[in-house]
Amino acid sequence: MMHRFPEGVSGEKVHQKRLPHGAPPWLETARVSFPRYDRHADELCVTELASVIWAVQMSTVEFHPWNSRRSDTERPDEWRIDLDPMPECGFDTVRRVADVAHEVLDELGAVGWPKTSGGSGLHIYVRIEPRWGFADVRRAALAFAREVERRAPQDVTTTWWRKDRDPRAVFVDYNQNARDHTIASAYSVRGVPEATVSTPITWDEVKSVMPQDCTIATVPGRFAALGDLHEGIDDAAFALDTLLEWAERDERDVGTEPIG
Repeated sequence: MMHRFPEGVSGEKVHQKRLPHGAPPWLETARVSFPRYDRHADELCVTELASVIWAVQMSTVEFHPWNSRRSDTERPDEWRIDLDPMPECGFDTVRRVADVAHEVLDELGAVGWPKTSGGSGLHIYVRIEPRWGFADVRRAALAFAREVERRAPQDVTTTWWRKDRDPRAVFVDYNQNARDHTIASAYSVRGVPEATVSTPITWDEVKSVMPQDCTIATVPGRFAALGDLHEGIDDAAFALDTLLEWAERDERDVGTEPIG
């Protein structure tokens, strides 16, 4: 999905799912369906630089990909951990929660690939085997979030309704793994005047990174010096079996899942 800003980033944002009429015939797409509305959309599938250039000249600032591939859009191969700070939560708290998430991932044998969100939080991507649908990936993400919450109850919330969350906590937003939910891609500029960039970082950098320093002006030099820090993400895919066992346990102990 493209987030377009025809009037600039201070103007209205347009969420563009469908490729518009009149788009060049060489652009590649992926068809996704929306059964609830009996509709489908042919969304941009970026396979070459020219696709990015076309989208940018159409006023696209943010690129929000699905977490599944064109070959099978209904089976995600990416689990996304979104550490979303509430209004009174400082970034030091986000750092602490990221460390706890890293600890749990290590115990699971999963490799997490962190990046700044381009806003006030952090994202962690995990490559997964494309064996499960969106509902199960979301269940696994919720089980992980609850485990992080158990280990850092003062810093973390998994409460669904925003009005009920501790404003000083980090919400581990498991619902970003629901079908048709997307977040800004690695290296996507964000639609803010500062032109921050959702930037891959190392785990060591979690301790010191300042997300506002990662901008369209600074990230090209950083990339030239460090290369793509997410380059190895496809080298190993994690199986969700253990997390789904945790989900079954939690569903027995906690009851039904929260709305979302």
